Amino acid sequence: MFVPDFSTIQLRLKQEENNTRVFDPVRKKWLVLTPEEHVRQYYLQYLINNLKYPPALISVEKKIKVAGMDRRFDIVVYDANHTPWMLVECKAPDVPLSDKTLHQLLQYHSAMPCRYWVISNGHQNYCADANDILNIRWCSALPAYNG
Repeated sequence: MFVPDFSTIQLRLKQEENNTRVFDPVRKKWLVLTPEEHVRQYYLQYLINNLKYPPALISVEKKIKVAGMDRRFDIVVYDANHTPWMLVECKAPDVPLSDKTLHQLLQYHSAMPCRYWVISNGHQNYCADANDILNIRWCSALPAYNG
């Protein structure tokens, strides 16, 4: 497990129709700030501002086919060749990370293989280097972007 430093992150928030909304820098739109969206937005800001991942190579909540069914991943970071490089699955802070969370991420991985897997609820954060699928290593931090 690792602990990203979210202390410097400032989300763009506004009140609208009795909802708090957050501006998503990748999708470039205002979204209702649900607990899961809160975690997702902190991760996006952390990847872009702290780790300098290029926003143009990040996708958020896109539909993919998994075993013939439509699913929606949280965050995928692509390398410079537009090959999926990192898959991030976000949960609300009150949802404990479990084997079920990892299984969900692995289903996405089966449809869109990535070197790095990340699962987070904002409090618990895990990153695995799956470069060698037979020898997966847990990381002590998110990798630097090396496109």
